[in-house]
Amino acid sequence: MKKSHESRPTSDPLALAPARVHEAAGPGRSAFALFQTARHPGPLFWVLPQHEVSRPLPQGLPEGVAERLHLVETRSETELLWATEEALRSPASGFVIAEPGKALNLTAGRRLQLAAEAGRTTGLLLIREGHGCNAAETRWQCVPLPGPADSARQHWRLTKDKSGTIGALTVDWDGMCT
Repeated sequence: MKKSHESRPTSDPLALAPARVHEAAGPGRSAFALFQTARHPGPLFWVLPQHEVSRPLPQGLPEGVAERLHLVETRSETELLWATEEALRSPASGFVIAEPGKALNLTAGRRLQLAAEAGRTTGLLLIREGHGCNAAETRWQCVPLPGPADSARQHWRLTKDKSGTIGALTVDWDGMCT
């Protein structure tokens, strides 16, 4: 049976396969998410628990992102997964980010993948360490790097990729890789 999604372009190591759900872990996972928001056109949905202290602030977002970003606050993990699934299923969504507090089981992960395929929407789960799900297309380990005060350098390591390609990159905000 042939998969119905496109694979990640090999010419762009930071591209996420469309219509699939990916994961980012580590202290730099929010920076990875913000980097990806600037690369995906259309409405952006960020689904997070209402008690989450760390959240994107409009003045700190990449240019053009704040106007497209919709924050969705949820009261429970069940509500977070439901809102994420609905946003992924909508063909109007450009990119969906969610911050689950618990590890997803295979059933929940598969439901999100099916919703992403149905809506042709790319999703990114910002997971805690050790909370990865086997249904994820890719998993990135994201760590900020020390540097000058205005530096936004990150080390992003692809630790899981269903296409089989893994590796690491050092990235700054303008997307230049080393």
